[in-house]
Amino acid sequence: MFGLDLPTIINRIIILVIAFTVHEFMHAFVAFKFGDLTAKNAGRLTLNPLVHLDPLGSIMLLFAGFGWAKPVPVNPYVIRQKSPAGLMLVSLAGPLSNLTMAAIAAGVFRLFIALDNSWVPPSWVSAFILEFIMINILLFLFNMIPIAPLDGDKVLEYTMPNAWSKVFDSFRAIGPYVLFGALILGRFTGFSLFSYLLHGPMSRIFNFLIGW
Repeated sequence: MFGLDLPTIINRIIILVIAFTVHEFMHAFVAFKFGDLTAKNAGRLTLNPLVHLDPLGSIMLLFAGFGWAKPVPVNPYVIRQKSPAGLMLVSLAGPLSNLTMAAIAAGVFRLFIALDNSWVPPSWVSAFILEFIMINILLFLFNMIPIAPLDGDKVLEYTMPNAWSKVFDSFRAIGPYVLFGALILGRFTGFSLFSYLLHGPMSRIFNFLIGW
């Protein structure tokens, strides 16, 4: 992030605050719809970003260009009483909100193209929208990685056979260390495992949404 110009840094901070806030709100909203009042009682059923941002994650956002929000608290027992798929749907709601925001922004961008020369937006508007699309696609894909504590962990848990649950629970315990180790590896070797895995899908989704 330190090699970026100030407008790009500001754009990314604004985009990530919006993306994190909507992501966490959707977790809380879907949990509430399944009868779980935990997030609502914790004040997380809101689009106020100050409620969702994590202090350390916010500092990382300012100085490293990426960060994280506070996880939304849920009660899996209450949710599963409503539906066996409830916890999976609560987890899926966050990443899907990022993909939805990317699709909406892409629709706006394609509208600009359709207008042709009728109205040309300032270059910074187009740059912001394209950045908004890419970051939200990246957040969608990253959070769908089936490693705890990412949302994809709960999605995979729901789809896998019950016979695999014990092995999966054992792997879940080391999930955060796997993620942290991959980040450290990328920092010191220059090889980013996440970039390697996500770049191709991100490009394909981006091109599909934009129509390129």
